[in-house]
Parts: sequence; C-alpha cells; structure tokens
Amino acid sequence: MLLGVRGSTPAPGPDFVRYGGHTSCVAVVPDGGERPTLVLDAGTGLRELSAQLGGAAFRGSILVSHLHWDHVQGLPFFAAGDRPDAEVSLYVPAQNGRSGRDLLAASMAPPNFPITPEGLEGAWSFRAIDAGYHTVEDFRIRATEVKHKGGRTFGYRISDETGSAAYIPDHVISAGVGDEVRDLIHDVDVLLHDAQFVESERQWADAYAHSTVEDAVALARECGVRTLVLFHHGPARTDDALDAIAATYADDVTVHVARQGDEIDVRRLGELHR
Repeated sequence: MLLGVRGSTPAPGPDFVRYGGHTSCVAVVPDGGERPTLVLDAGTGLRELSAQLGGAAFRGSILVSHLHWDHVQGLPFFAAGDRPDAEVSLYVPAQNGRSGRDLLAASMAPPNFPITPEGLEGAWSFRAIDAGYHTVEDFRIRATEVKHKGGRTFGYRISDETGSAAYIPDHVISAGVGDEVRDLIHDVDVLLHDAQFVESERQWADAYAHSTVEDAVALARECGVRTLVLFHHGPARTDDALDAIAATYADDVTVHVARQGDEIDVRRLGELHR
C-alpha cells in the first residue's frame, strides 16, 4: 500500500487531496499475510500505517532509501512502532563508518529533535547496511547505490516467490544510469520511481538531482519494467497537474501515477486497487 507519495515536504491543502500529501512510505504485505511486515521509507506517510494495523503493534522492518528529512520524518510519530510491544528493525545505507543509530541521530536528537532513537519505545534495532543482497522479513532484498545528492542513496529490489518490485524514490537519471541500476530494475514486475519533475522543469530536476516523468518512463521501457508507478511527486504538483500527467499515459496500461492509498498487487503485474 502506498502511504505517502510526495517528495521533499508534505503537501497539505485542498489542491492535494486526491493524490495525497504525505511523503514517501510504502507498506508491503507478504503473500498470504494479513498485515505489512516490511516498510519502504519512513516519511510522514508512516503515520498512516498505525491505522492500517487496527490498533496492533508493528512487528517488522523498515528499509530507508536515504536519510533526507522527507524519508525519515515519520519515525517518531509512528504510533504502532512507538509502544512497548513493538519490534522494529530499521535499515539505512552505510556511510562514513557510522552506525545505523548514529546516522539516524544526526537529525533525530537534541537540539534538532526532542528525543534520540533510543527514545522510541519497543524493541528497535538500527542497522547500517551496504549494497548487495540481504534477507529481510523473508524477502530477498537487493540494495544498489543510485545517483542522488547529499548522502548515500539506495534503490531496492524486493523479491519472493510471487514476484518482484523495485523502489527508487530519489534518482537523477540524467546524470547517467550504470549497469547495476539497470540490472536492479530489469524485467521487474513493478517499479516505483522518482518522477518529481516534468521535462519543462529540467533545470530544477538536474539541480536537485531528481528525475522527470519522461526520464522515468524512458528508463522503465528500456529495462523491460512491466508496470511503472510514477512516485515522489513534487510538493507543488497539484491534483489537477497530476491528472494531466495521468491523462498523457491514459492509453498505456503499464504506467500509473501514484496516489496515496493505492494498493498494488505484484502477483497481477502491478494491478492497482483504489
């Protein structure tokens, strides 16, 4: 389920209702499961997961693509994870020889925030991981470094016996895409990819190290992606503007514009439920 589809900052207000205003967060339910056990990023959309759990504590893992504010702001406001019976493993990209806890505490500690990571209730672990293959919550995870700005950034491919999904919310395609990234998304069933800008905003896309909608579509087609979900919408991109993007690809069943609340069935090659 897509719990937050915005980039950079939340987008409140009447112009951002249909597509939602929360920042990046995706909850993954294993095949045959009833509740999410894996979460991709911890933006403000993470707050929505508590309601989805129906009062239960979260027991699972969170994969963070990178440590920019819009991807971790939801952590201290995640009620289902901030309680004595919660069990949460948080994974962040390793960098500068620092622990996962210390990397998170660079922004989540006084004077920047009232509590440190240890202030979260429940059994939390904070792990810095390198690129490569990992097993998390019975999923096969491949972490690959992608080009972005301001700290190490990973794209992830998540696989099990039912299918595969890739998640690359921040990525500057125009700076060049290496073979490892192409391999990461090759023939994937579903790709959620950075589409913060449009081609007329190329100057800003390059300056802020993000992709355009057109970049994402071209890369997905080149790599044989079965379903592309345009994600990480710019915070000023109104519902009407996103409707216009959706209309551009209305005849292409392989391209979707992410909406908060969407459910994606990987088993059905990215079939969306709204």
